[in-house]
Amino acid sequence: MALPFYNYYSHVQKDQNKYRSSVWPGLYVSAHERHIKASSPSAVTALSSAVYGGGMIELDRIFNIYVDRHYRCDDPPRDVADLLSEWQEQQDQCAGLLTAVRLEHTAIQEYESDEFGLLCCTTAGVSNAARAGSARTVFDAAGNEMSNGTVSQKIGKVSSSTYTPGTINIMLWMNGRMTAGAMVNAVQTAVEAKAAALADFGVMDSENGLPATGTTTDAIVLAVSQDGVNKPLISYAGTATVMGAAIGRLVYDTITESLQAAQEWKERNNKQ
Repeated sequence: MALPFYNYYSHVQKDQNKYRSSVWPGLYVSAHERHIKASSPSAVTALSSAVYGGGMIELDRIFNIYVDRHYRCDDPPRDVADLLSEWQEQQDQCAGLLTAVRLEHTAIQEYESDEFGLLCCTTAGVSNAARAGSARTVFDAAGNEMSNGTVSQKIGKVSSSTYTPGTINIMLWMNGRMTAGAMVNAVQTAVEAKAAALADFGVMDSENGLPATGTTTDAIVLAVSQDGVNKPLISYAGTATVMGAAIGRLVYDTITESLQAAQEWKERNNKQ
């Protein structure tokens, strides 16, 4: 399994806290006490659904930050900003993700072709697994809990369950050139691969018992170098393209690896 920081967090080898990419010169992923940090040598274009640094942005760092599974907060972006300040990190040009997954279960895989290089870094937790398209508890934009399409008696009160850590967080670093449309297409393909991985692993919606397609708080960041004058401009990233096939395989494999590591940890420690 591609779990580069397992020995670091298990205290077997405390010096093994840095993974250097073989497909993107200068890109590295490092492990810290409470977070995983991916850094590129310069700012790049990114498409992000992160709680901190979401949207189409320029960034040179992505943080995947551990929080306790009982973490509750009305303002996760504020918490990320506070932690970045504590770690003396610049608060701009970066994205911040939150996870309750043990960081030693971070999985990394890479792929390289003549057209691009790709690194995928994933943590997968499914305590709040959910199936898109099925009836379940939901929340409106203000965080009010709703059930079966009707605002519950909690109306006017923001539920503490709006953000529940568990979460599948995916970082995709693509060393090459892509159109904005292809970046959206790449995210679509990654989400399809995520759903396939969960189905094959037998993950069920925590509320209704149906096969899950994700969790209620999944996030993804796709960062693209847009470098390489001799590399083609990629316009499509669906499953029939080399790019899409690579994204699908790396996302599928890293999610499976992270879930398998968590399952083995629970079995060793007699956890439910």
